[in-house]
Amino acid sequence: MTKEDPAVRERYGKGSSKHLGDGAPMWNDQLLIARRLVEAGVRVVTVAYGFWDTHGNNFVCLEKYLLPRFDRPFSALLEDLDDRGLLDETVVMVNSEMGRKPKIGDPRSGGVSGQGRDHWTHAQSILLAGGGIRGGQAYGTSDKVGAYPADKPVAPEDVAKTIYHAMGLGNPEAIDSQGRPYRILEEGEPLTELF
Repeated sequence: MTKEDPAVRERYGKGSSKHLGDGAPMWNDQLLIARRLVEAGVRVVTVAYGFWDTHGNNFVCLEKYLLPRFDRPFSALLEDLDDRGLLDETVVMVNSEMGRKPKIGDPRSGGVSGQGRDHWTHAQSILLAGGGIRGGQAYGTSDKVGAYPADKPVAPEDVAKTIYHAMGLGNPEAIDSQGRPYRILEEGEPLTELF
């Protein structure tokens, strides 16, 4: 990291002197390391944001902490990959294991007065960029309150198949211990409209 251009480090933001509770580098440094790994030819890189939770004080947490800490280094990563000619061949995905309830009022934070949002598995957003995916589009919609898919529902297996498609893997197979081929993932279809 010390060999990285100071202007590039500044674009990702400060944070190299601080670490997450588990000793991992801060989010901005993790994304810069991810870019360096992609540049070095590593085929799959996973970065964990750390702690993203809005069970209480949802609006302040998002506005003052979570979104600014996410936005600057993430936009720097996309810009950096693009400047280096790597974005067209690199799929960048942001997702989580669940969405958040469309209604404010997580009981753990005192209900409505605590302004929290509990876990919600019926609707969530995933961000995909690069790797041949056309930018500036949305795929599917939720109902008017953001509780359930309204059209083009997508399941995790569809997302996985979309990543396989972007990597040129099609529907990959493996061989079991008896020498029989099987598909890694039977369900799902790639979202080819995104490309």
